[in-house]
Amino acid sequence: MKIVFIIVALIVLFFLSIRSIEKKSLYYPLREIDGTPRDIGLDYEDVRVMTRDGVRISGWFIPSGSSRATLIFSHGNGGNISHRLEKIKILNGLGLDVLIFDYRGYGGSKGSPSEKGLYLDAEAVYDYLVNQKKIPARKIVGYGESLGGAVIIDLAGKHELGGIIVEGAFSSVRDIAKRYFPLVPSFVYKTTFDSYKKIRNVGYPKLHIHSTADEVVPFDLGEKLFDNASEPKEFVKLHGGHNDSFIISQDVFASKIDSFIQSLDSPNP
Repeated sequence: MKIVFIIVALIVLFFLSIRSIEKKSLYYPLREIDGTPRDIGLDYEDVRVMTRDGVRISGWFIPSGSSRATLIFSHGNGGNISHRLEKIKILNGLGLDVLIFDYRGYGGSKGSPSEKGLYLDAEAVYDYLVNQKKIPARKIVGYGESLGGAVIIDLAGKHELGGIIVEGAFSSVRDIAKRYFPLVPSFVYKTTFDSYKKIRNVGYPKLHIHSTADEVVPFDLGEKLFDNASEPKEFVKLHGGHNDSFIISQDVFASKIDSFIQSLDSPNP
């Protein structure tokens, strides 16, 4: 009996350790806001929304001159909205309104991050745009960066959007985990972020952007996600690292997003 008890205790300890490593590997939130859009010459509005489970989420709404579309900017797993100012400026410069928000536990948002929680955060932001800003759903485009790609794909499977853009996105957490922790069986992970399965249900136009030299999310996992997506879709290759390819390949990055937004306004043949 003593041996059985020890084995059970070791198994429990193993699962608890995996859960701790899993969360620390997925989320790297920072609370301190290091700057605002005003620091790069852009006007903005502070946004506060409440999720269905009662968590207050903070963000910025950055209007543009032409308002071709409104982006829901779902950022990656590290930092907070203040660390995306360079990208915001590029996107806003394309005539796009941008609503970027911090997940629960990030920046000024309350709570603690979780897969279900991140999905609820994005839905609250979407509801704010549709119900308070009165923006037609077809004029809203989801923009997901890395982990944010999984959040936007989930949102697109539940709500009407004009289209989605995912940058440096992955197929699923289990696919990522196999690369970083190949000896750990995938069934032990609680989090899934299974974009591979969900993207089949997204019928809106899709633009996938991924660097061939991505050192964080392997390029082939971005291809795997794209291959399982339904039409219409487009895949764009960039050069540079996971976090700087949008700068290194800025001309391609900006021009492809510009043409994608333009295509959303074009009548179907």
